[in-house]
Amino acid sequence: MKDKLNIIKNGIIKENPIFIMLLGLCSALAISTSLTNAVGMGMAVTFVLIMSNVIISTIRHLIPDEIRIPVFIVIIATAVKCVQFLMNAYTPALYTSLGVFIPLIVVNCIILGRAESFASKNSVIDSLCDAIGMGLGYTLALLIISAIRELIGTGGLSFVNPFNATQTIFRFSFFKSCAISLLTQPSGAFITLGCILAYLQHRRLKKVIEIQKGERK
Repeated sequence: MKDKLNIIKNGIIKENPIFIMLLGLCSALAISTSLTNAVGMGMAVTFVLIMSNVIISTIRHLIPDEIRIPVFIVIIATAVKCVQFLMNAYTPALYTSLGVFIPLIVVNCIILGRAESFASKNSVIDSLCDAIGMGLGYTLALLIISAIRELIGTGGLSFVNPFNATQTIFRFSFFKSCAISLLTQPSGAFITLGCILAYLQHRRLKKVIEIQKGERK
C-alpha cells in the first residue's frame, strides 16, 4: 500500500508533469486563464491517463514491440474521443471553452510518455496509481497557474459549475482596479510559469546548499 501511495505522490510532487518534467505545456499555458478551464482540462487529462494506462498495462504482453507506439496512440485517441463525447453531452459550455485543446490531448507528451515509460512495464494497479498521481499533479499545476493569472489579471477569482454554466460556485473580487490584464494574455502564461519555475528552482538550490553545508560540518 505504501508503494502505491508513493507512486501517486511522485506524480503530484517529485515528478510533477508541468513543474518538474515540463511536459504538456501547450495546453496548460493556453487554457490556464480561469479555474473553471483548469478543472475541466485536468479532469479530461486524468480520465484519459487512467483509461490509457490501465488498458496498455493490461495488454502490454500482447503488443509487439515494433508497433507499440502506434498501438498506444490508437488507445489514447479512443480515450480522448470518449472524453470529447462525454464533455460535449454533459459540459457543453466547458467543451466550447476548451475547444481544440481537447482533441489535442492525443498528442499530449504526458500521456504517451507515461504509456511508454510506465504503463507498458508495470502492473495494472501500479499503472492506475501512476495515472492518478500524474493526473492530480497536472491538475494541481493548472490550478496554481490559473489562480495566479486570474487573480492578478482580473483582480478576482471565480468558478463556474462545469455541468451547469449558469451556476457560479463562487466569485470573489479583490483589487479589480489594480488588475494587470497582461496576465490574461498568452504572454502572461509564460511569465507566470517562468516565475513559478524560478521560485521552485530557488527552493531546490537552497535545499542542496543546506545539505552540502551539513555534510561539511
